[in-house]
Amino acid sequence: MECVAVPVRGQRQLRGSSCTVLLAAGFLFLAAPLLGLEGRTFFGRSPEGSKAKAQRILLSADAVCFDVDSTVVETEGIDLLAKCHKVEEAVKNLTRNAMEGNVKFQDALAARLDLMQPTRHSLEECLKSEGKPRFTAGVIEVVRRLHARGTHVFLVSGGFRVMIEPIAEELKIPQDRIFANTILFDEEGNYAGFDETEPTSRDGGKPAVLKQLKRKRGYKNMVMVGDGATDLQARPPAKVFIGFGGIQIREKVYQEADWFVLDFKEVLDVLPEA
Repeated sequence: MECVAVPVRGQRQLRGSSCTVLLAAGFLFLAAPLLGLEGRTFFGRSPEGSKAKAQRILLSADAVCFDVDSTVVETEGIDLLAKCHKVEEAVKNLTRNAMEGNVKFQDALAARLDLMQPTRHSLEECLKSEGKPRFTAGVIEVVRRLHARGTHVFLVSGGFRVMIEPIAEELKIPQDRIFANTILFDEEGNYAGFDETEPTSRDGGKPAVLKQLKRKRGYKNMVMVGDGATDLQARPPAKVFIGFGGIQIREKVYQEADWFVLDFKEVLDVLPEA
């Protein structure tokens, strides 16, 4: 199978599991000006041992936890809400800082919602206008194969439950396997904050969720999959972290992931059908 570069959200992304390390490095070199990574080195890690470990553990995993935005789906839920509320650029900047680990997640979440001031009605209208979830290529089949192997699949997101529930339904993931945030409204339907008791509403929330799952359900081999710094935080308790760069490439995630993939086809190539 050939290695193909295709445009994704205005950037060129490599597609095809047979892409060599040289081609991947070439991609990062060419994309560096667009990603603001000029002058950085991407050759400081030796990924082959950790990659093999990640692939081995994925095959024996009893639980796989996926981030949602820019991983399971192509979009960032909070950016979609921001667009509906006409504060898109300001919210995108806050999202970028949160995902790169420059700001505490709970502070970025509060600031973004304060900018938008969503009402119950405006949220419902926004969801209607967005329509069906835009799944990342290959992820539906990855989840299907994991289910067929008896692996429990969870969605662990700093996004909003109301936007993630339809995604889980299409993926046949039970509602009790969603960990996400809840926007609160007063009796008139005006914005009244968010549920701060949700572990995903604060920095370190994803590892807290995985620790809870490990303690309550006794999982031995947990895998975390995602695109951002908050996902990377979940290893440990996840045994391995698979970084996903098919929508956004974040240098910290690339450097520190056990296995970094640009396409879920790479995962399907090592995840046979049960």
